[in-house]
Amino acid sequence: MWVALSLAVAYPAFNAPLPIAPSKPSNLKMFEEGDVGVLPPLGVYDPLGLIETRDMRRYEIMEIKHGRAAMLGFLHVIHVESGVRFPTEQCLAAPKGCIAALESMPKFAWLQIMVVCLCAETGFGSSPLGAFGFGEAQLPDKEAGDIGGRAWVRYEDEGEKVFKLNVERQNGRAAMLGITGCLIHELLGVDALYPTGGYDGAAPPEIIDAATAFAKFPAFITV
Repeated sequence: MWVALSLAVAYPAFNAPLPIAPSKPSNLKMFEEGDVGVLPPLGVYDPLGLIETRDMRRYEIMEIKHGRAAMLGFLHVIHVESGVRFPTEQCLAAPKGCIAALESMPKFAWLQIMVVCLCAETGFGSSPLGAFGFGEAQLPDKEAGDIGGRAWVRYEDEGEKVFKLNVERQNGRAAMLGITGCLIHELLGVDALYPTGGYDGAAPPEIIDAATAFAKFPAFITV
């Protein structure tokens, strides 16, 4: 699962940093009911008054890309805990813990992360030489989070587009809480997904046969 893990770690870099002027108060109202991400029951929730004093576009971009990274990371945890492994000797031997998996990664895997980050930051993935068209740099004239390359789906219907964007934002927020919980569980010495087993308890057995998981991909072979 190094590829999935590398994407999860690299995804925060999928948006190149924007040139940001020093923070100053702004009379522009950045958010209102009906905007993407402004959802009930909280609506526009800003108890610290940051909207009027900070560059909220930067924070919105950060929330989106961290949410995407968290979704990839949490899916990685679910797959590895259930027994999914890429059919290579190194992947089959890799530990399934979040922190242990990072520590076991070879230098080539870290190099892969660096290459993906560089391609994303420079927008190489959207160039004619980019084989996958996986993304573009975040530009000032594009909507927050719009880093999609040729491979991304575009929705013509505005209602469907807004619905999809809100779903992504909410799933990202939930995933950030989920992956943070998994990491805290491991730091406390219990299983990432099954902390109720206690310090001496073990997670339930894997439900997917790691050795043959991809034999009938996209379906997984259960134990």
